[in-house]
Amino acid sequence: MKYFRRLFYPPAWPIAAKISVALVCAVLVPMIFTAYYNLQQSLNSVEAGEYHKLELLASSSASRLDQLIIDYHRVVAQISSDRHVVDFLSATTPENRKAQGPNLQQTIQNVLRSHPNLDVVLLMDKNGQCLAATDPKFIGENYSHIQGNFYGSSTLLGETSQNPGMFFSQPVRSPHGEIIGLTVIKIRQADIWVIINALQLLGSQNYVFVIDQQGTIISHPDPSVVNHSLNIPELGVMVKTTQPGHATYHLPKSHISQIVGFAPLATQPWVLGVSQPKAEFTAPLHRLIWLNSSSVVIVGGITAIIALLSGLSISRPIHALTAAAQALEDDNFDAHVVELHQSLAELGHREDDIGQLVRVFSEMAEEVRLRDQRLKMQVQELRIEIDQTKRANHVAEITENEHFRHLQQTIQKLKHQEITTHETEKEYYQRLQTQVQSLKERSLNSKNQPLTEPTENT
Repeated sequence: MKYFRRLFYPPAWPIAAKISVALVCAVLVPMIFTAYYNLQQSLNSVEAGEYHKLELLASSSASRLDQLIIDYHRVVAQISSDRHVVDFLSATTPENRKAQGPNLQQTIQNVLRSHPNLDVVLLMDKNGQCLAATDPKFIGENYSHIQGNFYGSSTLLGETSQNPGMFFSQPVRSPHGEIIGLTVIKIRQADIWVIINALQLLGSQNYVFVIDQQGTIISHPDPSVVNHSLNIPELGVMVKTTQPGHATYHLPKSHISQIVGFAPLATQPWVLGVSQPKAEFTAPLHRLIWLNSSSVVIVGGITAIIALLSGLSISRPIHALTAAAQALEDDNFDAHVVELHQSLAELGHREDDIGQLVRVFSEMAEEVRLRDQRLKMQVQELRIEIDQTKRANHVAEITENEHFRHLQQTIQKLKHQEITTHETEKEYYQRLQTQVQSLKERSLNSKNQPLTEPTENT
């Protein structure tokens, strides 16, 4: 429990850990903020670039579709100005028209060979009556109800064939400039989609669609939505737009997020859109995020290793100095002096502040050790001197005692006492021992009683 408490209490961390964390934070914190700012700027730039790319694709596709429409306008204008077509529609009798029939058929066949995407070619008089066509079922039909409003191009449902397509029309004029009829060509909508799909080499999940000025889808890779209104609110900005743009939307059925770049056509009030899944759009962004994160992790790891090595290089001398100081404090420096000297000697060769500190500490420790040895020797000498003084004082205390002096006098008298003639030497020594024993007993009793003059035995 104490270990975990220290783990989450930074002031209790080892100095190597503190230095490592400080160095890592000093490097990574500014780097993370800088990387985050650069990443956001890069993401915004890449996002704007992707949107701009879609807008350019839409603009390019719209331009090519405009060019396609212009080309077919030229085709229908070429047919309308052909001499055989003018002669055919200028004929006032069936016999004259029949006489122009072979030349007219040759002209129409040449046009079909040059433009295989054409579905049908119609020639009508000024009353809207179809006089010639590549498909015989159109001949004899009257289209006067649309003739006056059908100069140019549009997408309509064929009244006779019931197949949707794009129609191009051009009036036929006589040499005097009088309108004598109308030329109409039709391209099937499926063929239109093939042409539009070939405008750009896009990804498999990308597609191109076209809407008209009412927001009706007139071209789409999914035939089920063709001629249906654009029921996606986010794409309302496409209707009647005059400038390229982009938008984000969700498909109604799959709820897949999509982005679209769109651009208006110059020849028609239509808008072409290039759509792609947002997941494909965000793939470069995710790759950019991964690259930035990887660089931060790699640099952070290298920084952490360098910081740890730096912290250890700083903490190792401190640990050695701490061990030496602890040995000095425990009076155990002599037992570790060889090991400590080797460790400190290695660190003392450094030329930095740590090396200077180690050298100063080594000199100080050596002085402290020598001073301690001298102090121990002085204490030992002082202890011997004190013991001798105590012994002398004890002897002086004994010899200067009144009772001890009395004993000395008594013993001195005994030494000079003459031996009587009737005592033998043995009896004399026995009497002497008896007197000494009596003196000892008297000396013991004198510690508790006042000293009295002993009676001398004569």
